Amino acid sequence: MNRRTVLLLGLASTGLAACGVGASQPSVGADGRPLPRVYRINGATAEEIPYRVLDSINTLRAARGAAPLALNAQLNAAALTHSRDMSVQNRPWHFGSDGSSPLLRVQRVGYPGKFLGELISETYETELETLTSWMAQRDTRDIILDGEARNLGFAWYQEASGKIWWTLLTGA
Repeated sequence: MNRRTVLLLGLASTGLAACGVGASQPSVGADGRPLPRVYRINGATAEEIPYRVLDSINTLRAARGAAPLALNAQLNAAALTHSRDMSVQNRPWHFGSDGSSPLLRVQRVGYPGKFLGELISETYETELETLTSWMAQRDTRDIILDGEARNLGFAWYQEASGKIWWTLLTGA
């Protein structure tokens, strides 16, 4: 090779190496783990979320031989109330700021059926990542796959920071 070719190859490889520095490298926290990416829910996404969750849950239930769930407006309302309330309290827990339990919240919205379970989450993850986390633990998975369940309520509240408070309710 002549000197000109070697110089051009050297410049090209240096340029390519520079392109790779920092390109799509995840931000890492002090613990060495990737920092969460903010999942912003916009209007179009908001309309799709309940159906993506419902379809995913019904697929999981079908694989276990359980009947499909149907979205229920009253359970959705109770879930939304609790998601907003958890944000106000700034903690994920099953009791409302007024001391209400999941059962009481479901009764308040007029749900005529039997309350079976509630799942909650405080995260920056998508609804499907949250569902995956719930399915990874036996106690939360049991609520999703409960053979008695026929109705689903699912809602969220997203703060300006991007933090999402998810609530899932099941009933029969």
